[in-house]
Amino acid sequence: MKKPLLLLALMLLIAGFVQSPMVIVEEGEQALVTQFGKPVGGVLGPGLHLKIPFIQKVHRFENRILKWDGDPNQIPTKDKRYIFLDTTARWRIADPLLFFKTVATERGAQSRLDDILDSVVRDAVSGHLLVELVRGKDYRPPGNAMEQIELEGVPVASEHLVGREEILADLLKKARASTPEYGIELIDVQIKRINYVEQVRKRVYERMISERKKVAAEFRSEGEGEKADILGQMGKELKSITSDAYRQAEEIRGRADAEAAAIYAAAYGGDRDFYAFLRSLEAYRKSVGKNGRLVLSTDSDFYRYLQNSR
Repeated sequence: MKKPLLLLALMLLIAGFVQSPMVIVEEGEQALVTQFGKPVGGVLGPGLHLKIPFIQKVHRFENRILKWDGDPNQIPTKDKRYIFLDTTARWRIADPLLFFKTVATERGAQSRLDDILDSVVRDAVSGHLLVELVRGKDYRPPGNAMEQIELEGVPVASEHLVGREEILADLLKKARASTPEYGIELIDVQIKRINYVEQVRKRVYERMISERKKVAAEFRSEGEGEKADILGQMGKELKSITSDAYRQAEEIRGRADAEAAAIYAAAYGGDRDFYAFLRSLEAYRKSVGKNGRLVLSTDSDFYRYLQNSR
């Protein structure tokens, strides 16, 4: 009888060491104690706590921010363009007691977030245009290009469009309304990636090319205008310089002619016979030349110096 009792006591002692009444909650954790499956006491923060061995059980939960990643889904936009959307979110366990009663584990919470966020994301994407999902709220078309967007053949004004940040803010607000009942605080929702299906990708590329060509044409037009202004100014300056140069040349030529005339007049007035002789010799040279012939009357004034030279 002593041996079985000793064995039982030893087993109880070992079980006591295994099921210690001490509970250590690490930093970044929060714990909940249950008794026969029902929560007792409050939420345990980091530190050393006590529990009843064998009767009470400790459930540990993360107190840090957790990550949720959704599966990429093919969703149509408001303008009937299909895209693959990949989203992510950050959340934390705000009420461990409510969290334990509703979803029990992080896996259960991930499943609930799948349902909530998938529904909200689909509504947000299908309720907005593709251009709103890919652009920022402060986007403006470059240069003076006007953004032309049509929805079912009806033009949509640029000022009536929203940006991706506004869509995400509205999405987060709607998703947050459903998470507190599970003890979950949804912190942020972001779009990781938008991937276009092949047909949409071609249209997007064509639109990007068209927009770039439009901007390039505007730049070329502005350049041609600047070129025309520069050439016009250059032509005007060139004409002004040419006109001034021509005027100065004419003035110099006029003064030179006047000085030459004055010299001729002075020379002619000093010795008229000698001047007449030089002018006659110059006339002989130009009119006769080397092999030329000149027929003159003997009583001609032009022949006078030739006759006297004999």
